[in-house]
Amino acid sequence: MSIIRDRIKVIIFGTDSRGGKLFDVVLIITIILSIITVLLDSVAEYSQRYETLFNNAEWIFTILFTIEYLLRIYCIRLPTSYIFSFFGIIDFLALIPTYLSMILPGAEVLTVIRVLRVLRVFRVLKLVQFMGEADLLMKAMLASRRKIFVFLFSVMNVVIILGSVMYLIEGEVAGFTSIPRSIYWAIVTLTTVGYGDISPMTNLGQSIAALIMIIGYSIIAIPTGIVTSEINFMSKEPEKIECIVCGDENQNDDSKFCSSCGSKLTNQK
Repeated sequence: MSIIRDRIKVIIFGTDSRGGKLFDVVLIITIILSIITVLLDSVAEYSQRYETLFNNAEWIFTILFTIEYLLRIYCIRLPTSYIFSFFGIIDFLALIPTYLSMILPGAEVLTVIRVLRVLRVFRVLKLVQFMGEADLLMKAMLASRRKIFVFLFSVMNVVIILGSVMYLIEGEVAGFTSIPRSIYWAIVTLTTVGYGDISPMTNLGQSIAALIMIIGYSIIAIPTGIVTSEINFMSKEPEKIECIVCGDENQNDDSKFCSSCGSKLTNQK
């Protein structure tokens, strides 16, 4: 029985075998088809014309994903390591709306949650090692979160001050009816979005607006530089063994089981 569970785990969580690669391809195709079904079902014309087809397709996808969800729980040593993981919760949320629609009246509105299935593609791509760069980017963003927070805090100070100044200069005639609305204008201008719903009318106000635009262009590269420096630093770190179940990469070379979830390491280098 343990041999069967290990075999299922390698196929579902890993991609070293031919069966694992085939499973990932089939899973990606199924996820994409289910997302297309959800999107088309939200169009009133298609929903009315192909209601039966969409319902049948949704139940087929839900049953397939349910079987996959149960197999993931069955084949790992500690089921809670998957159930309460990020992707485990995503998998559960992608399943529950269809079943709730049978029990609770009006629960059909929750079917929009099924769009979360698109996030499962990232897990599959990660397992086939197409998203190693995404992991590196995420770690770099987490490592630089304090610097980014300080940067965002400084930007907020700038927009609050300049927004308040514009409120004093332009006033209600130009649409700057309050300080919060003026801050909103400063944020829109600083990010170079420029909706045009509010615009300064005086020469001084237009000069300040031009200054904010220049500041906006100059600060765009700052967070990019912060994250890039962290990426360059982390890319030089030696690679470690990754657990195919929980994704923890801090495993020792001689470890047989994951120190985080307890699953057997089947992808040792």
